[in-house]
Amino acid sequence: MLGPPGAGKGTQAERFAKARDIPRISTGDILRDAVHAKTDIGLRAKAIMDRGELVGDDVMIGIVNERLGRNDAVNGFVLDGFPRTVAQASALDGIMSKRDPLIVVDIVVPEDELVRRLGTRSICRLCGTGASVGSTVGAACAKCGGPLVQRADDNQAIVIERLKVYHRQSEPLVEYYRIRPTFRSIDGAQSPDRVAADLAAAIEAAGRGAVGVRG
Repeated sequence: MLGPPGAGKGTQAERFAKARDIPRISTGDILRDAVHAKTDIGLRAKAIMDRGELVGDDVMIGIVNERLGRNDAVNGFVLDGFPRTVAQASALDGIMSKRDPLIVVDIVVPEDELVRRLGTRSICRLCGTGASVGSTVGAACAKCGGPLVQRADDNQAIVIERLKVYHRQSEPLVEYYRIRPTFRSIDGAQSPDRVAADLAAAIEAAGRGAVGVRG
């Protein structure tokens, strides 16, 4: 699942995965899992993060490869936050070479709407969990019930810069996938329920396209 910060892809990925009883796999979650499990690649990732550096493609690819090899991902999964680069996408193709074709959905939201959403995002004061798009400051956290507060780092200048970085990284990635019969793009500037319905319909249609790819 592709989409810029504020598109709601995390919320939609979790919702879709839960409805179909498959794992939602986010890069943040699997990094934490690998570090906690003290796998070889998890220890490499921890050393990199402890130095304050970004985890590179090779480590992220290794961690995703490990995670997709677990039993709960045999019947399907939703990837959220990976791939982020064409190099990662190419490696993912290799990982998936003996499995069903990937279905790729790009959630598209106008930039002015993204700036508005990101400028009003909130997190839980107690557990630090990010709230879903549309949550309001003062509401209860869905995870622990703590109060939601506005993110301190979501000022407009930072938001705009983050979106510029995303566009630089993502445009080649979207082009990498766009020509595939299993690629779909949906309008993310709708209500969460409408986006969820469009997402499910797009995945069903792309799945029909995947039959030809498998054949």
